[in-house]
Amino acid sequence: MTEKDVYLSTFANLEKVRGHAEPSWLHSLRTAAIDRFAELGFPSLRDEDWRFTNLAPLVRIPFQPAEPAVLEARDVAQADRLAYAQANTHRLVFVNGFFAPRLSTLGRLPDAVYAGSLAQTLREQPEQVEPHLAHYAGFDDHPFRALNTAFFRDGAFVSVGAGRVVEEPIHLIFISTAGHEPAVAHPRNLLVTGSGSALTVVETYLGLGEGPYFTNAVTEMVLADGALVDHYKVQRETVQAFHMASLQVQQQRKSTLSSHAITLGGGLVRNEIGAVLGAEGCECTLNGLYLGTGRQHLDNRTTIEHAMPRCASHELYKGILDGKAHGVFNGKICVRQDAQKTDAKQTNQTLLLSEDATINTKPQLEICADDVKCTHGATVGQLDPESLFYLRTRGIDLAAARSLLTFAFANDIVERIKVAPLRAGLEDYLLASQQLAADRDGKEEA
Repeated sequence: MTEKDVYLSTFANLEKVRGHAEPSWLHSLRTAAIDRFAELGFPSLRDEDWRFTNLAPLVRIPFQPAEPAVLEARDVAQADRLAYAQANTHRLVFVNGFFAPRLSTLGRLPDAVYAGSLAQTLREQPEQVEPHLAHYAGFDDHPFRALNTAFFRDGAFVSVGAGRVVEEPIHLIFISTAGHEPAVAHPRNLLVTGSGSALTVVETYLGLGEGPYFTNAVTEMVLADGALVDHYKVQRETVQAFHMASLQVQQQRKSTLSSHAITLGGGLVRNEIGAVLGAEGCECTLNGLYLGTGRQHLDNRTTIEHAMPRCASHELYKGILDGKAHGVFNGKICVRQDAQKTDAKQTNQTLLLSEDATINTKPQLEICADDVKCTHGATVGQLDPESLFYLRTRGIDLAAARSLLTFAFANDIVERIKVAPLRAGLEDYLLASQQLAADRDGKEEA
């Protein structure tokens, strides 16, 4: 039995249980997805898009579908701390990929705004989902999206009507509980915003317990004309976790997207973000911060497609790698022939804190138009010796000086976060992690 046969067999067993409970279009979609996965299989190092990310540790484990779990009070409290959960947000909680109503709190949402379970929406109002599901995050050349499409059982569905403004953030919290047997959850999220609407949404992924588990998440987002979306993703899974995630965004005329991806946990992680600027006047900002230590492998891949004229995109990704951590960044900006007057900028900066930490970075421009302004670049280095010397001349010891400079490097991304509780929580995390590093360096110097 090959690695993919585990998933093919599991799908066949699930089909017997599902029966005719789902709409025919969804059943056909799932079948097409699993058939495509059967053709593709898992990527290997021979695949250009995966040549720096070895999936062998993931594919050799026979993950089974995760099942619902009931959290104890102490687990709920721990999850709230890890997610920086606040009372003034609309909160949807999912445990092992299943909606947990008892842990969720939804305040009064404006008229024509809905936030809830995707599975429930599929049962009660499938016409709200059918026009969008898998229309943007295609799986023809993406085996993990295919797996998610074939296996997802729940996730978040958020719909914002035209002209509606959601004042408080909607927080989607995904909790994985490591059990006795390795399990995989496939959360599927769909966010649809109407013309002139405004929404802030936070996705948080975290893990509880010990043992390997696998999160394979897909989020699709649609921005109608003039819509404004402020999006954040925070990944704080355990170091034994495998995390594969895709975010695919479709933007319409004069819409604005700002997305921040913060990666703090996970053993083997791959984040893929794609945005299609499909009409004139769109603006897209993609920022990211990844912190790796030990033997973590953190892979970030972004694609911004400028399909129409007079659109702008801005991208800044920063990484801090220590120990034997390995980072990968591949950012591509595609400017199509019709996308004249494009303004695009992409930057990747990586700070290596140890001699054993490594980064493979590849910023790319693919330009088919002639009236554009596009820049891209990457820098890799260590802490600036002159800055260290300056701080030490002010009476700051070496360990503390390193900590201060590292915090400043990372906080350049964190301070751009507009959700105050999330920003404060991440700043506290950075300070605490740098204090631990300073204490460790101090002991080594002694």
